[in-house]
Amino acid sequence: MIDKESIKHVSKLARLEFKEDEMDKVVKKLDDVLSYVKMLDEVNVENVGITYNPINLKNVLREDVVKESLDREKVLQNAPDKEMGCFRVPKVLD
Repeated sequence: MIDKESIKHVSKLARLEFKEDEMDKVVKKLDDVLSYVKMLDEVNVENVGITYNPINLKNVLREDVVKESLDREKVLQNAPDKEMGCFRVPKVLD
């Protein structure tokens, strides 16, 4: 059974915020999901082979070829912000 304290702990780690009135709904929904997943433990998979990927995909690889790079000044000419020959972008993580 999931409780409010578990939700508060996980939401803090995930940087999610829930209002107190939303907490009961979140607990109920997560508990429902986990109950459904627990039902999967009862499925007999004894004679089922391992399936890594049900779709037969194949990687298409190519040889690495050394080529002349683009001119740095030309690449950066339309950059909104640049610093020391590189693109300068806003910080996205704390």
